[in-house]
Amino acid sequence: MTAFTEREPLTLTRRQWSQWAAAAALGGLAGTALAQDAKYPAKAIRLVIPFTPGGSADILGRAIGHELTLAWSQSVVPENVAGAGGSIGADRVAKAGADGYTLLMGHVGTLAVTPTLYPRLPYDPIKSFTPLAWVARVPNVLVVHPSLPVHDLASFISYAKANPGAVNFSSGGNGSAAHMTMAYLSLQAGLKMQHVPYKGTAPAVNDLVAGQVQALFTGIPAVLAQIRAGQIKAIAVSSPQRIPALSNVPTVAEAGLPGFEADQWYGVVGPANMPADVVARINQQINASLKSPAILERLQSEGAQPMPSTPKVFGDLIAKDLARWRKVIIDSKMTL
Repeated sequence: MTAFTEREPLTLTRRQWSQWAAAAALGGLAGTALAQDAKYPAKAIRLVIPFTPGGSADILGRAIGHELTLAWSQSVVPENVAGAGGSIGADRVAKAGADGYTLLMGHVGTLAVTPTLYPRLPYDPIKSFTPLAWVARVPNVLVVHPSLPVHDLASFISYAKANPGAVNFSSGGNGSAAHMTMAYLSLQAGLKMQHVPYKGTAPAVNDLVAGQVQALFTGIPAVLAQIRAGQIKAIAVSSPQRIPALSNVPTVAEAGLPGFEADQWYGVVGPANMPADVVARINQQINASLKSPAILERLQSEGAQPMPSTPKVFGDLIAKDLARWRKVIIDSKMTL
């Protein structure tokens, strides 16, 4: 093997210097082009869904993840990390690197409800995340088991008032959106019902279908198939207007509680302090995906309304609902 030795200093003529400089400039341009070609995303992205499979967050998260995978030719891998009202998955994303490769399918429960119910959370819903894109608004629907002798919201309220504590309602867990929405209805209508929390929306729906519980107020995507199959009855939706997927079901406001509105929302957030160009890239692509015929049809068929917007609009929504649901929790004296 030849030993390494230091070479004599290299001397260049003026012509050689010119040739070298030109080559260096071309090399620099090529390097810049390579850097531009390696824009985000350059590898697979993990999309944390902080709930069990089968619920609305899971359905919508996988739908948007599929669209991003097609658009970017990079895998957007859904990962269900459930527990503590979604806070376990949210905390994992809050602690991840702010490079855009770990994202959270954010939800009104995780970002606007849980922080009040769990005051010692290891993350702050405003300071720990970067709002990226509002994906969808999903009205909640009040559904009951067919054995319950009610046919609309008025008769449901009358029955619950005549039988205080006798109506059992399920939810995806303490502090979940389903729990909060029923608590809000109970406050507005003066009802006393028994809450039965489950570890996720899917088992809460399954036990309603089986008749183990009598009512549930949850996102439409999680129960639409069971409603259409006649396994459960839909008696009211939480949105300001009726929705196409359940056009024959009145709103809570129409049915006797004016001003009632308690839709769920879903959107994508990342860790705090993400680069502005990555934020813009994610926002633009999600907004574009929400306008594609395939995902538009999918969301609308699930009772969800696509909500393309800016990161600021989504951030403002999080802050507004954080204050709103804090008031409901305090007024209802809810504790876990």
